[in-house]
Amino acid sequence: MDLPNHNLAALFDQLGLDSDPDSIDAFIAEHAPLPDEVKVTEAPFWSSAQGTFLKEQMMKDADWAPAVDELNVRLHETK
Repeated sequence: MDLPNHNLAALFDQLGLDSDPDSIDAFIAEHAPLPDEVKVTEAPFWSSAQGTFLKEQMMKDADWAPAVDELNVRLHETK
């Protein structure tokens, strides 16, 4: 059985955001770096639905968790 392989572009699609590489990079550049104490799931720029989706995926260690984790890393990196 093949498991879904959700990448960062697919995650941005799921969140209703532009998902081409330039748009992803621009989003991250606009919002990074998140302070260490701010969880990616609780960042102030998410809508309620987006934040809830991200939180649920991480709590359930769901198929989306690796993509959310990648986004977390990228948003916490210093420029």
